Amino acid sequence: MSKHYHLIGIGGIGMSGIAQLLLRRKDKVSGSDLKESSITQELQNLGAQVYIGHQSANITGADFIIYSSAIRPDNPEITEAKKKGVPLLKRAQALAELMQDKTVITVTGSHGKTTTASLASYLLMEAGLMPSVAIGGILKNINTNASLGGGKFFVAEADESDGSFLYYRPDYSIITNIDREHLDYYKEFKNEIEAFKEFLHRTTDNGCVFCSADDANLRNIIADYKKRYVLFGLGEGADIYPKNIKIEGLSSEFDCFYKNKFIDRFRLALGGMHNISNALSVIALGLELGIDLEHIKKTLADYKGAKRRLEIKFSERGLLVIDDYAHHPTEISATLEAVKNLKKDRLIAVFQPHRYSRTQLLLDEFAASFDAADYVIITDIYAASEPPIEGVSALGICEKIKKHSPGKEIYFLTKDKIREHIIKAIKPGDVVMMLGAGDIVKISDELVEGLKK
Repeated sequence: MSKHYHLIGIGGIGMSGIAQLLLRRKDKVSGSDLKESSITQELQNLGAQVYIGHQSANITGADFIIYSSAIRPDNPEITEAKKKGVPLLKRAQALAELMQDKTVITVTGSHGKTTTASLASYLLMEAGLMPSVAIGGILKNINTNASLGGGKFFVAEADESDGSFLYYRPDYSIITNIDREHLDYYKEFKNEIEAFKEFLHRTTDNGCVFCSADDANLRNIIADYKKRYVLFGLGEGADIYPKNIKIEGLSSEFDCFYKNKFIDRFRLALGGMHNISNALSVIALGLELGIDLEHIKKTLADYKGAKRRLEIKFSERGLLVIDDYAHHPTEISATLEAVKNLKKDRLIAVFQPHRYSRTQLLLDEFAASFDAADYVIITDIYAASEPPIEGVSALGICEKIKKHSPGKEIYFLTKDKIREHIIKAIKPGDVVMMLGAGDIVKISDELVEGLKK
């Protein structure tokens, strides 16, 4: 019998995926968000009742309330649910319920989750396995972030940011890396490592974990793991590794070896060494599931990527604008290195820092993360519901980069000045890299509009 689920923060990428799955399951879905967006519009088209703004009356008639980690405890809809005794579910709890009776494949890690989960989802689709899918980005091959499939597999991106990935019991799990991230929640890095260790042990006894051999933190926690695991990585110490790598622009080719035996040569429609590593985990998963090698090769070659992951937004008159979600120093560094392979005249990086807490905790790391850029623009911090922290600002990042890279062109600009500045500064042969997890995507859209004119 169908139930009525109300989702607080329904316009978020993770929440919208759950809403889509519930709607396709023929449940009644309502939800609220602070503003309208293309996501809320799409959900309304699918049959959801969407309220703009949070009010206690919005939850009327709901059997369950699902909320995202961005929702504060004093939210009026949370308060009303507690008063009425309506069960409250975290996003991960709701997703865990949707996974029941499925063979679960999760993808987690500090970086690369969305790309890897998208690639794994697309592989199972290409192999005709009709998986259910819930990922944290739009998979461009199917133009959605969620799909209710008729097959036995469920592929999900497992978000570690608030520890809620510990609700899952995966049969197969890919862990890309562990980095100093989300320390606003974990407080200390050792707590984050401990959470990943616990996640590792939540894999079912007959399952298999795929871990990066290039990540020292993962190697440490897998050392005493007694169940089945496969190490993927760029070095020959891994179970599955590449050789004879050839990177051309934003795509690559490599020979793949598994247990020191040559498997095949693969073409990957993604740039950067980090994406070769991500792809190796998916090849290993495919081999584990017995998927035909031709399906695996075709998937890697035909993969169009996830939106806001090295997404080319403009390519005309020798100018290139690329948009990317990178917001942690490790991600920024890897993304800029990948773009450097395009061999353009100048790499202009435009970065919107995400959260005051992250900026404060990783200020020194940000200094070196722009080494591959020739020209850097930093704009104001996107708060993401955090209150400002005294003494923490985007200017602090500018100062750190200037100190680390004297002589590099570095600017601080408010968002409204970026488009005009770039249009004046850009020359044929330049690539503009827009980076951040906030609303910088609007600036890249405005810039593209300006360049078209």
